[in-house]
Amino acid sequence: MHVADYVWYITVGVLLALLAFDVFIIGRRPHEPTTRESATAIAFYIGLAVLFGLGVWVFSGGNYAGEFFAGWLTEYSLSVDNLFIFLIIMARFGVPRKYQQTALLIGIILALVFRGIFIAVGAAAINEFSWIFYLFGAFLVYTAIHLARQGENDDEDFKENAVIRFAKKRLNATDEYNGVKLTILKNGKRLVTPMAIVIIALGTTDLLFALDSIPAIYGLTQEPFLVFAANVFALMGLRQLYFLLGDLLKRLVYLSIGLSVVLAFIGVKLVLHAMHVNELPFINGGHHIDWAPEIPIWFSLGFIIITLGITTVASLRKSRTLEAEADGTAITPEASPAPSEPELDPKTKAELDAIRPPEPHESDAKKS
Repeated sequence: MHVADYVWYITVGVLLALLAFDVFIIGRRPHEPTTRESATAIAFYIGLAVLFGLGVWVFSGGNYAGEFFAGWLTEYSLSVDNLFIFLIIMARFGVPRKYQQTALLIGIILALVFRGIFIAVGAAAINEFSWIFYLFGAFLVYTAIHLARQGENDDEDFKENAVIRFAKKRLNATDEYNGVKLTILKNGKRLVTPMAIVIIALGTTDLLFALDSIPAIYGLTQEPFLVFAANVFALMGLRQLYFLLGDLLKRLVYLSIGLSVVLAFIGVKLVLHAMHVNELPFINGGHHIDWAPEIPIWFSLGFIIITLGITTVASLRKSRTLEAEADGTAITPEASPAPSEPELDPKTKAELDAIRPPEPHESDAKKS
């Protein structure tokens, strides 16, 4: 795929302009986006991604368009999983809702920077070493196994890494927020606010997710232009998606399992591709392995769509089942069964009947 320099410049310029608009215009004041604001932004960004893919189809053919859509869907799914970790981080550090937008925005910018670095490094490595596909494939299979063992999303799956633990222990920190500022002056001493720790947590999480996402996208396309575009479009609108979905993110209980299947598939695809272009002397004498199949992009795209679709439907059905079971176990006072009267022997029952107070109609009869 030949991409002229001016196309690169225009694409990067437009995407950076959109990001700047989101940062300096929409996100200039800390607030919680409304449902309408979030839905409009998400629809706009998804529409842009679809138009971009159709443009690739028109100017470069359906195969490259398929590579973009497959990469975009995979990166978007990984970003949603990343968003779930963001949700846990916000809850752990008790970030006020009106400040979460700023924290998310910084986290997304950091993710874009880290992914840009890894895209450049990955492209250079692929151009120089064909065997890098073996490493990418093995790493994705390892990640898939880890995600599969992790199972359903749970707050316990998030563990503070060494950087976060070091920052919390070594930095002079306070539990008091100072708006979205990273420090606060108390008693003449400069202290770090929880927002700074949150940014560190988001940044290190972004770095770890970039290690997964870049090999995954290079397993679907080796075109740096499409890799860059798919990653940028996958990150756009995540901030609004966070507020729009809210607790719905927690309903995607099988997301990790679905992603593990997708990553395992891409990992195998990468290994097969590495075998097909093999140049390592200790594998098949340094010759290409002709029997290793090249999985077409249309098959990859279909597999990803079907897997993610099944994952979403199964997750929502499981969530509804769990909610129904939880509702069924709750017993309201109105629904509480009336206590049953104890059984009495005939003699005791007769004695009680003899001393019971007369009914109102019986008293009226005696008076008359």
